[in-house]
Amino acid sequence: MPDQSSAAGAPKFWVVVPAAGIGTRMGADKPKQYLSLLGQTVLEHTLQRLLSLAGIEGLVVAIHPFDDLWPALPLAQDPRIESVDGGHERCDSVLNGLRQLAPRAHKLDWVLVHDAARPCVRAETIHTLCEALREHLVGGILGVPVSDTLKRLDEHYGIQATLDRRALWYAQTPQMFRYGLLRQALEEAAANKRAVTDEASALEALGYCPRMVEGSRDNIKITRPEDLALAAMILSRQQGEALQPGEENGR
Repeated sequence: MPDQSSAAGAPKFWVVVPAAGIGTRMGADKPKQYLSLLGQTVLEHTLQRLLSLAGIEGLVVAIHPFDDLWPALPLAQDPRIESVDGGHERCDSVLNGLRQLAPRAHKLDWVLVHDAARPCVRAETIHTLCEALREHLVGGILGVPVSDTLKRLDEHYGIQATLDRRALWYAQTPQMFRYGLLRQALEEAAANKRAVTDEASALEALGYCPRMVEGSRDNIKITRPEDLALAAMILSRQQGEALQPGEENGR
């Protein structure tokens, strides 16, 4: 995270994590954010990554109103984390998180919105995002270029065309925007009952042009059962990379 300690009146950094989904595509007996991953829940891994960032002013996690799993997690008692009721859609949960921050957040502060099911995000990748957007008036998102050939289909799954992928990117999180603009965009989307799939699309609907910042391909989102094994492999590899030479032998 950028060092704001020497800049009087510099924008603060807040984090909102929408975690109210039920994860139907996982086919599991609990929401995907509570599935076990290397001895912890997916959500715990995600929140620990975010809490490790220097310069975070506060973190709000949006939880389903009838979630009885969150209170049982040790992190639920962490004073750095506050919870708020989630909404019917992701955008509703994010908006509830922004409203929770209203008494403290300035309109030019930064808000990082991160998926609960992205436990593999690297701190250095988030730092890159923050540095790239430091002077931006709107904000932007992490993403990676599309590498596969893309096809457009008709309603019968017939291939109609091959798309030019050179200008296409996979969107990731965190997505980082100025507090005032992001709240305005989500408030207007809610008032107009306009569906938005991510924070960037809400800003785009108001005519803004968020910036794309290249992230890392290992910042995967756990969506299907096979993604858990992949996330476990990525986390294990990242932990191995973090070891300093000689640590393996106790030196």
